[in-house]
Amino acid sequence: MNTYIALVNFTSQGLQNIHDSPHRAVAFKKAAKKVGVKVREIYWTMGAYDGVVVFDAESDKTATAAMLGLSGLGNVHTQTLRAFGASDFAEVLAKTPRL
Repeated sequence: MNTYIALVNFTSQGLQNIHDSPHRAVAFKKAAKKVGVKVREIYWTMGAYDGVVVFDAESDKTATAAMLGLSGLGNVHTQTLRAFGASDFAEVLAKTPRL
């Protein structure tokens, strides 16, 4: 499984219905599970982003599908990052040519 971090910002629609946000998060977890995505954590944050979602997916395609489904509801915009743990990053470095 690959790990991803999605940075989330509310849209105007999402802010108008902000009190529904915790319920939408539960619904997203259930929908994501159906497409093979395991949502590890959802955080609401202060600062440049309104939230962060940490999740696992088998592939970039699966991760993208889940985030498109979420964004398509109109409540949030997302920016998704592929995350690497220490052992995965060590493998990347081992394959990195020294120029």
